[in-house]
Amino acid sequence: MAEPCDLSVIIPTFNEEENIAAIIDAVDGVLSQNGIHDEILVVDDDSKDRTIPIVREIAGRQENVRLIVRREDHGLSQSVVEGFRSARSDILQVIDADFSHPPDLIPLFYEAIRGGADIAVGSRYTKGGDIEAWPLKRRIISLGATAFGRILFPEITDPVSGFFAVRRQVVDGAPLAPRGYKILMEVLGKGRWRTFVEIPFVFKDREEGASKLRAGTVIDYLRQCGGIVRFSVTRRTGSVWTEWNKVVRFGLVGLSGIFVNMGLLYALTEIAGLYYLVSAAIAIELSIVNNFVLNDVWTFRSIENLKFERKFSRFGSFQAVSMGGLAINMAVLYLLVDIAGAYYLVANLAGILIAFAWNYAINRHYTWVRG
Repeated sequence: MAEPCDLSVIIPTFNEEENIAAIIDAVDGVLSQNGIHDEILVVDDDSKDRTIPIVREIAGRQENVRLIVRREDHGLSQSVVEGFRSARSDILQVIDADFSHPPDLIPLFYEAIRGGADIAVGSRYTKGGDIEAWPLKRRIISLGATAFGRILFPEITDPVSGFFAVRRQVVDGAPLAPRGYKILMEVLGKGRWRTFVEIPFVFKDREEGASKLRAGTVIDYLRQCGGIVRFSVTRRTGSVWTEWNKVVRFGLVGLSGIFVNMGLLYALTEIAGLYYLVSAAIAIELSIVNNFVLNDVWTFRSIENLKFERKFSRFGSFQAVSMGGLAINMAVLYLLVDIAGAYYLVANLAGILIAFAWNYAINRHYTWVRG
């Protein structure tokens, strides 16, 4: 019977003969130095080079190294899921074989999960993280994928990271059906988790071997995002469902602000007799106050650690974002009507939608964040 271990390190591979022995040695050395009893689980996609015999030779002399060779349904994400199923520990760490993820940080992930986090995410975009020596094309693709992922998971700065650790209960029984390279997105979208921590790291491009990035990666990623959204909507569960509830509530609050604005504009102008521009300024400001209060106590009330003493700073942020949204609305209206020749009502609707996206995205990332 296999001896239980503290941590299972899953290394997905395909044609990694230049790196595999070195990464196994590096991971094993780091964990041994930190007193962590580990297993190293190499999940290989039927490599055509010497990756498989190299790992078999190492496994023959190191009891903590195991090899799984997958003969079909190849893919990095599928390999990681296979690793989840076969791992012997309750804490699962994922790391690439090419040294783009620093093995010496693994103990930080391990301690984060032991400390109560459900998921520990290695982030290139949080403070202290970075990317070294990456071509402009790959950097743009990564930023685009990350930005799209943050629509689904706005509190996580790097939801497409391939360097992460997870508690087994998060993925056990989860209907993971990943494609491509963004397995963390699948775990976040379909796993059962509540708490996370981010650990900054500097991503370094592979030292040996060829990149596996292909044109179909983008298509796989978009399909995966669509699958996560469908899962969340049909199950009405998970962090994506929770986030889209916030979007809907934010929109409803915005509609209430329109009614407040129009009602006050009429009352102050027709009943109180104020000059209409003065009435408009008062109506806009009070509708902003209305929207802030409703969003603070209803839309974003589920966000943990929203401190009452920071309410005034949140209002200042919301006020600034709202003014920015108003400027965006006016700019779009002008560009579409005066320059593009669009019908003004259609142009105004486009401006409202773009301003709404701006208002929600900026407020979600800066105004209402965990305290």
